[in-house]
Order: sequence, then structure tokens, then C-alpha cells
Amino acid sequence: MVISKAASESDLSVHSTFASRYVRVSLPRFKMPENSIPKDAAYQIINDELMLDGNPRLNLASFVTTWMEPECDKLIMDSINKNYVDMDEYPVTTELQNRCVNMIAHLFNAPLGEGEAAVGVGTVGSSEAIMLAGLAFKRKWQNKMKAQGKPHDKPNIVTGANVQVCWEKFARYFEVELKEVKLEDGYYVMDPEKAVEMVDENTICVAAILGSTLNGEFEDVKRLNDLLVEKNKETGWDTPIHVDAASGGFIAPFIYPEIEWDFRLPLVKSINVSGHKYGLVYAGIGWVIWRNKEDLPEELIFHINYLGADQPTFTLNFSKGSSQVIAQYYQLIRLGYEGYKNIMENCQENTRVLREGLEKIERFNIVSKEIGVPLVAFSLKDNSKHNEFEISEHLRRFGWIVPAYTMPANAEHVTVLRVVIREDFSRTLAERLVGDIVKVLHELDNLPARVTAKLAAIAEGEGSSGHKKSPMEVQLEITNVWKKFVAEKKKTKNVIC
Repeated sequence: MVISKAASESDLSVHSTFASRYVRVSLPRFKMPENSIPKDAAYQIINDELMLDGNPRLNLASFVTTWMEPECDKLIMDSINKNYVDMDEYPVTTELQNRCVNMIAHLFNAPLGEGEAAVGVGTVGSSEAIMLAGLAFKRKWQNKMKAQGKPHDKPNIVTGANVQVCWEKFARYFEVELKEVKLEDGYYVMDPEKAVEMVDENTICVAAILGSTLNGEFEDVKRLNDLLVEKNKETGWDTPIHVDAASGGFIAPFIYPEIEWDFRLPLVKSINVSGHKYGLVYAGIGWVIWRNKEDLPEELIFHINYLGADQPTFTLNFSKGSSQVIAQYYQLIRLGYEGYKNIMENCQENTRVLREGLEKIERFNIVSKEIGVPLVAFSLKDNSKHNEFEISEHLRRFGWIVPAYTMPANAEHVTVLRVVIREDFSRTLAERLVGDIVKVLHELDNLPARVTAKLAAIAEGEGSSGHKKSPMEVQLEITNVWKKFVAEKKKTKNVIC
């Protein structure tokens, strides 16, 4: 969802050269036009504006799938008009969703008996999946506290400061305190020991991340489970674990099967995964799986019959498209275990090529780990003259969208660039990106610094308090200036996220 803004530096009309053979008057930009226009003109007007969007295949900021096989594209278009919630009208689509839930549950080693159905649901993404899992934990905790005659109005969740913003949304929207384990310089995921120390009787769950958005690293869910088992024994609590496997859930089972992070661990009660990331489906599909029926309170499930037969539903959204569910089923049966394994290994290999190419430049520190989501996060060894924000900006001239960002609290002085390796990012593109980064560095070295030069005197002089500024203070100031610079550039946009 975006918050729209009507302000624009251009006038309030939309103009189109090609559409002028159909339309001779300008169209209002922010109001519905009074009259209809030919379909060809409408198409051309929109198509012309969309040309200014970035190329999704070169958007290395995103984990979201940007390519699928033509056969799956056709299935998506054939089912684009199906509303998934009409289960009585589209029973086969409902059946395909149930098959996906069971396939994913088995992939995550859910303890299912022979012929036992898995407990889970398809969502529009991991954000909705996390909301549902969080609500289940909150309701179970409230029921337990009520039964014990204890207060149940101050629930909390323990997680790392590296969590995705959807966890902050859940905490704020559903009135749950978010207790974050702060990061450390050089350690950018949740520390299991510190997390367990923060657990108290009001903790509804500890959320572990399998594939941090910041650097792709897998958190140590096994260590967290073992520590939490001991604390539960000591206190008499039964604090559970949720695994946010949005990025890593379709990676770890195929190339890191030895890592224990899923339902093999007794305290892991639910897992979410994004089908539209390494599940290899276009944006709009996520999944949440529960360990068993007891972990999903029955009172959260609604039963409706005004669309036909009795239909149980546990979602935040009501109407949604069927096409992504069908696309997920296509990928699961089309690729199978072998196909997913081959793709993830190929992504891992291309990640290695990019990482080694950057290391040969000898100007970057690699922040990401070799085991984790296939991405490379890296920062400049010396950013006294130019920094990561400048590199990101200059790479756009070559078509690349490579984000630069600062780490969360306690590590905000560290700025990194991140390249996500998806299925459609080839070795050739990896080598080309390295070459373009070298060109950008050469250009920056031969140009006067635009913003950082303004801080050079500050870096060498004294602060307002009269003390010599430390390298960390200088870097923070440089980062803040660049963040302000980027924000000023974005003021010309029509929408904000």
C-alpha cells in the first residue's frame, strides 16, 4: 500500500505523443476524465509512462521473483479472473492450495502422521502470514494466562533488531511489545543467548529469521531452541518459537538440509515462507504452516456459507486472486526437489562469482556470509572520499538498482550495498555488474566528491563540543547527509511507500 500525493512539478495533465492520433486534448492527471478514450490510446499512454520504471530483472534490491516460464505465465492469465475466496465455485483451486500447504509442511519436516493433513494457509505474502502466526501466538498466550488467573494485557515478542518491518507492523497494529535484541558491530543477526535473557512470562514467542534481509544470514534457530528448552524447564513457562523463513524457507531444505531450523526442533510451532521469493512465483503469495492443529486456536477460524458450502477461513484479506496459488503448485510439481535444488545451487554459484569478483577489486569488505540467502552485501573499506550511496546512485546509469542502506541500532555507522541473486541473475550478469562497479569506482575517483567533500573539514577538525570527532561519528554524519540528499531527490516522486 502507498500513501498517494497529488503534488507534481509538472502540470496536472497527462500528454502522449502516440496517443495524439486518437486524443487531441490532455487528460487530467488526478481526476477521472469526463469522456472515454480509445483502448489503444489508453494502452499507449500508460505504456509510455511505464517505460520510465526500472527493469525488474536488473532490480537487485528485491528478493521477489521477476521471471517465470511461459507455460506458468499462461496458467496465471487463464486464472486471473478467479476470486480465491469462492471455494465452492472453484473447488479445484482450493484443492491445489491444500496440496501446496501439505507439500511445504513436509518440506519443513512437520510431524504428520500417515494420511494426516497439514495445518496452514496461503496468504498474499509473508507479511500477512506473520500477522496470522502472531495472532495465533497472542491468543494462545492470552487463553493460558486467563486460565491461570494472571494479567493478559501486556504481551511481548522477542526478536532481533534486524527483523523486517512487518514485525513492527504486527506489534503496533495488534498491541504487542516488540523487544529487540540489538545488533553488534560485525554480528548482524539476533544473538540467541541475549534473546533468551529477554524472555519473560509475557513473551508470546521468540521470532527467529532464516535469512536476514540485511545480509542474508541464517539465525541459529537450533541454539535458540536448546537455550529456550532449558529456560522453560527452569521457569515452568512454555515459550515457543516462530521462524520467519520468508527468504530462506525455499533455500535451506535444498542446499543446507543438515541445518536444523524447522519442525525438527520441538519449540518451533509455526513457520512462514514467501512463495514469491525463492518459491519462484510472481509477487502476491506467501504461506504459513503450523506444527499441528493445537497451535492454531479454533476461535480464530471463521466459518462462512454465503458463498456456497461451509468455508473455514483464517486470513486478514478476503478476496484475492487464485493465479499465484496455481502458479505455486505449478512450480512445486514442475521442478520437484531436484529442480529447486539445481536452481538454488546455481544461485549459490553465481553468488560466489560475484563475491570473488568484488574481492578482487580489493576495495570492499564482504558483510554477508557464505551460508545463507544467495546475496552479497558489501561495504567500502575506505569511504573517506566517496561512499556506498554514491556507488548506488551511479550504478543506476548502467540500469542496475543496487540499494545502499545503514544497519539498525548499534551498527548504524555501517553502510552496505546489497545484491540479491535470483534465478534470472546469470553468471554473465554477475561478471558485467563487477565490471560496471569498477567503472563507477574509477569515475568517482576522478571526480570531486559532491557531498562528502563538504564534510572533509569536519572530519579533520573539531566538533561543536570542542572534541575531536571519532571515525564512527564522522561516518554517521556522512551517512546522515547522504540520507538527506537521497530524500530530497525523492521529493519529486508522486507516491511514497
